[in-house]
Amino acid sequence: MRVAPPVSIEHVAHVEQLRGSLADPEAAPDLLVEVPHGADRRHHYDGLRERLRGDLPDDLHLFFHLNTDVGAWAYGRATALALLAAEPTRAVLLVRSLIPRTFVDCNRLADYGGGRLDQGSLTPGIPSYVRDHADRALLLELHAQYVDLARRAYAAVCGAGGLALVPHSYGPRSLGIDAIDDAIVTKLRWACAPDRHDTWPLRAEVDLLTRDGDGREFAPAGIEAQLLDGFARAGFSPEANGTYYLHPSTLGHAWSTTYPGRVLSLEIRRDLLVEAWTPFEEMRPVPELCERVARVLAPALAGAL
Repeated sequence: MRVAPPVSIEHVAHVEQLRGSLADPEAAPDLLVEVPHGADRRHHYDGLRERLRGDLPDDLHLFFHLNTDVGAWAYGRATALALLAAEPTRAVLLVRSLIPRTFVDCNRLADYGGGRLDQGSLTPGIPSYVRDHADRALLLELHAQYVDLARRAYAAVCGAGGLALVPHSYGPRSLGIDAIDDAIVTKLRWACAPDRHDTWPLRAEVDLLTRDGDGREFAPAGIEAQLLDGFARAGFSPEANGTYYLHPSTLGHAWSTTYPGRVLSLEIRRDLLVEAWTPFEEMRPVPELCERVARVLAPALAGAL
């Protein structure tokens, strides 16, 4: 039975449908672009912060600017447009989370507590610095609304035989931060000091999240090798599952295992998507840089459809 695509929910998710000029207006979308870390603008942070009543670390917006996936929505949407330009009979469903991961992470199981980042754990669902019971209840409700919407989006597209793209972006270096806690801003100021920032290990420009921790592949067949070659030919330095992989604490893992061979997740290094890497300030993606990524992704996805 065909599942109807979801619609936007204020302050939770923006949903958009794009169709090529020759697309059947009644057909199910061929591609889902789901951006769980899409809340990348300062007004996204400020809007939810104003709704929270509990004490939070001072200058927490600095963590938001450094840790938000700037450019993920932009290059995901650019990929959708490139696909439709090349194949005008296609249609794309786009879902963008509007909930800042600084408060609750829409790519995590809500109850995931995190752990030592320097030992392979990921950031938590809700950080430990959010203690107020009413705040946690609100964040859990927002998270549940987003996950339910995303679940319906995957059912509408991947359940009908389509594909999903889950775009992320990450910082250029693996900072020596052990955990996300009350001291996170102090830790980041220390890690990003001018005499220290560039001493941290540099990440790959592209990291394909195609496999789980045991090496089992869940991405569309053949797309890992195709994208490693395609990104290298386009002048990037790509890896597969280098910094990250499909971790069981993530919803990216959940969608990939629910729809094996139908979901592609990846990270693009954030400094390649913005004019300048300014970790404690709002950054905005540069369209031409996002289109450079899209020119590699779009034909690979088209070939897998």
